[in-house]
Amino acid sequence: MGIILFLIVGGLIGWLAGVIVGKGVPFGIIGNIVAGIIGAWIGGELLPQFGPVLGGIAIFPALIGSIIFIVLLSLILNATRKR
Repeated sequence: MGIILFLIVGGLIGWLAGVIVGKGVPFGIIGNIVAGIIGAWIGGELLPQFGPVLGGIAIFPALIGSIIFIVLLSLILNATRKR
């Protein structure tokens, strides 16, 4: 049950970060889950663990990390599409 909750929380964080940034994550729900999990890792490395923890993910650092990841991903995708 723990891994399912981890994936659900990762997907929700990835989706919320996409809504905040205003850019969709490629590959739909799978992309949201990946963005949320990678964002949780980035946020965990950059920020101390603070705020509520759900499914083993600290919500605020994961959200900030996901926003950073989505912005970087959109910059990379836009740069490669223009060539």
